[in-house]
Amino acid sequence: MKTYFLPALKLTLILLVILSGIYPLVIAGIGKFTPGHGDGETVSYKGRVVGYANIGQKFTKDQYFWSRPSAANYQADAGAGSNKGPSNPDYLKDVKAKIDTFLKHNPDVKRADIPAELVTSSGSGLDPDLSPAGAKIQVARIAKVRNIPAAQINKLIDDTTEGPLLGLFGPAKVNVLKLNVALDEMKK
Repeated sequence: MKTYFLPALKLTLILLVILSGIYPLVIAGIGKFTPGHGDGETVSYKGRVVGYANIGQKFTKDQYFWSRPSAANYQADAGAGSNKGPSNPDYLKDVKAKIDTFLKHNPDVKRADIPAELVTSSGSGLDPDLSPAGAKIQVARIAKVRNIPAAQINKLIDDTTEGPLLGLFGPAKVNVLKLNVALDEMKK
């Protein structure tokens, strides 16, 4: 028993030091080189912080780009998906209601043209980004409400679109909070 107990105890202590001491410090150090320096990237408007760029927020007014729906009601401490499958009747009813609401506010859009991301929640329920297509399908509504040419809003989307990570990983995306702040700043 002694032959196994002492090596197991030593290994446990070594792993405890590495995994609960050294590893978290290394990750925190790497985080200091990211936007927001490991504390999250904040977005400011008129000199005050209006939110975090990495956590989705709810926008429902017609003058703004709408975010992806959230199963967690955009609460960062409750981030989660709905866990309802695509054949669940409640899920289908919820998606249909979101489609109907979207079409009511965007009457020029055809049902088949609505990107799935605008009527389905992400896995975390906190996704802050949309695809460029998800943003561009909302341009007509926003241009009409704000009395801004659609071409100007499309250019704003193009200017705020982030490409794939290192040009390879993931799709192009638009941060909805940053886009809405840029939209408000454009009004000036």
